[in-house]
Amino acid sequence: MAKPDAYPSKHAFDEGRIGAAAVYCSDGRYGEQMDEYLHTCCGWPRYDRLALPGGPALLSGSLSVLWDEETLRKYLEFLVRVHGIKKLMLIAHEGCAFYSDWLRVPPDGIAKRQLADLQQARLRVLQMLPSLEVHTAFARRQGNQVLLYALE
Repeated sequence: MAKPDAYPSKHAFDEGRIGAAAVYCSDGRYGEQMDEYLHTCCGWPRYDRLALPGGPALLSGSLSVLWDEETLRKYLEFLVRVHGIKKLMLIAHEGCAFYSDWLRVPPDGIAKRQLADLQQARLRVLQMLPSLEVHTAFARRQGNQVLLYALE
């Protein structure tokens, strides 16, 4: 079967920006759930995305050995300036391999570390970009369902 030269998306392009962005882990198993939460619970039909291994952990200030936080800060500043971002959601998810593999956090300490990193990331973003409204959430699996909890 021949592939078409171009795939025509069923979603029309919308010029409007809604002024919202999210930082979350790049684990694709959580992508649909993140979209659903942000679309439905937050009312963000479209949002700018920064999906990176560990997500908001990279903004916590504790990973300078692994990551150049200045680069991520510049990305956020760009989105605020050019895309008019006013709201930011930081989301971590249960069982993140970034914590177990890269950071070597013992399994029984991962959730506690993630929650601390989320709080610290929120505070650091507010220091960098005080005009932003910054929210945090945590995704947990319950069987084959994902539950997202707002942490404010």
